[in-house]
Formats: sequence, C-alpha cells, structure tokens
Amino acid sequence: MKAKVLLSLILLCGCVAASSARAEDAVPAGPPACEVPAYLLTTESQLPKTAEIIRDNKPLEILVIGSRSTAIPSSEDSSYPARLQAILKEKLPSEPVHVSVEIQSKKTAEEAASGFVKLMEAKKPTLVIWQTGTVDAIRSIDPDEFRSAVTDGVSALQQAGADVVLMNLQYSPRTETMMSVPPYLDNMRVVAQEHEIPLFDRFAIMRQWNDQGQFDLFNPTRGSELAKQVHDCLGRALAQFVIDAAHVGPAQQQN
Repeated sequence: MKAKVLLSLILLCGCVAASSARAEDAVPAGPPACEVPAYLLTTESQLPKTAEIIRDNKPLEILVIGSRSTAIPSSEDSSYPARLQAILKEKLPSEPVHVSVEIQSKKTAEEAASGFVKLMEAKKPTLVIWQTGTVDAIRSIDPDEFRSAVTDGVSALQQAGADVVLMNLQYSPRTETMMSVPPYLDNMRVVAQEHEIPLFDRFAIMRQWNDQGQFDLFNPTRGSELAKQVHDCLGRALAQFVIDAAHVGPAQQQN
C-alpha cells in the first residue's frame, strides 16, 4: 500500500519543478526558468562514440530508457525526450538526430537491465540515457542490490557498443520525507564514476529549481501545463549536457 501511495504521488507530481537561478552562477539553457547552475551540468566523463558520430555528420540515434515520468501522456511532443530531440536538432542542424523512448513502467533497475541485450540488438543506439532509481526507492530495494543491478545494466549497454548517460530520480517535496532517496543517488554516482560515464543529476537540478521557488510543487492544479514547462527545461538541460560531454565545439553548433 505504501509503495502504491508513493508511486501515485510521484506520478501526480510528474516532473513538476523549475526555477530561476542567479545569472552569474547559471547556464542559460533557454527561458530564465530553465537556468541551471554550471556545476550541475559539468562532467569529466565523455561520450566518445557520440562525439565521433557528430564529427562524421552521421545520424545520431539516442535511446531513452525510463519510467512513466519520461512521458507526458496528454502531450508526448512536450516530453523531455521529445524536447531533447528538438533542441539537439537546433544545435546540430547538419546531423540527423532521432530520440526514441523505451518506457520500463514499474520496473526496478534489475528488472529493466535484464532486457537490455535484446533491446540493444533491436534499437542499436549510439547513446543510451538510462533513467532509473525511482521504483527501487519506492520498493525499498537493498541499495547494494540496486548498485549491482545498475552496474550490470551499464555493462550490458557498453558491451553492446553504446555511450551511456545515467539519469537519477526526479525530485519531489511531496515524497522526500516518505522514502529514503540518498542511498540510491549515492550508488548511481558510484557506478557512474566506476564506469567513467556521465551522470545527469536530475534530482539536484529539480531541487535547485524548486528551492528557487519558480513553481509550486505542492499545487497540482496547473497539471499538464506545468509538466510541459519542466519537461522543456529538462530537455534543454539534457541537450546541453550531451553536447558538452561529447565535446562538440562551437563550429559544429548552431548558435
């Protein structure tokens, strides 16, 4: 029952969060509400295969593996994967970009990772963005077991020849006191470091937006409208994150 309540709250909140950050400390990723502190979009890890594809002007295939928070049922074109594709097409006009989505609804990291070999054979992406951790936190999966599952999943994706970006849980003040999130955040960070892959810290970015007070996460009345705005911000931030991790120079981008 507790897990169902938590999942319902998270789905209700969706990705409802965004805020303005101080201009001198933020990376302008579009509208003022989408600004993100630079340190949250900085990574020492690289995306070499993605960089090669962009450099050679070849089609860039990106696969987003996630849960229900990946989508906006009433408006798929406004979801963050769709916005990621649109922004990358704007930034990289000379390279065809396609973002597909594989929703692993209500699956733990272990359950999702078990199908990665077949999924990679079917999709053959250059870059995989794996959004995980929420279901494990809701179900209180042992953090060590979670880390092991994420490790196995990342290894399977890399062995299939893809670059990998890990994306952690979404932030929601409605559920922050109802489940223990830090162990899952910490273990994803450890796996990312061990495999030398970028971690898109969605949790910290959304918390930053929330703390700045741009939107009221406790007020669900704006529903889909607010979710669209936040997904747009996430898509913009993620596009910038991918471009930076692939070390795409200014000459290759459309300003």
